[in-house]
Amino acid sequence: MGGMPPSDLPWWRWRARIRSALHMLSDPGFQRGTWLDGGRGGYGDLSDAVYRLVGDSWLDRWSAEKYVGSVFRDSAEAVAVDAAVLRVLLVVHKVGEDAPAAAYLGHPDWPEAVRAAREAHHRLAVNDGEDPEAPPLPLAELGRLTARA
Repeated sequence: MGGMPPSDLPWWRWRARIRSALHMLSDPGFQRGTWLDGGRGGYGDLSDAVYRLVGDSWLDRWSAEKYVGSVFRDSAEAVAVDAAVLRVLLVVHKVGEDAPAAAYLGHPDWPEAVRAAREAHHRLAVNDGEDPEAPPLPLAELGRLTARA
């Protein structure tokens, strides 16, 4: 397993965190209500979502293909996740890491990032037997889900 990031997170917890990030990044209504208007607390901000997507998994450095058979079920999931990571990070790099949410959401490439995240979120949710149209979970709920099972 050479080259894997050192982490004490089990695979299924990575998947849950990545799914949570993709879910939030795939839903423009959620983004407007939660990140733009400083609306509902408990969901973290856009930077938190990006961190959940790439922080533990290092998906900003290498392909999701590395995790097929562990975090991801198949190549189709990996390809969809890679596309979402690429699109989201493209905007993050153009706008800057600590920009306000409005700067990301207003960027001309953001709708493409949302579309790619939606495709990945949908595929992972359906493969896990969950409803992709359900609203994103608050982070406390994600924490409970990913606590010791």
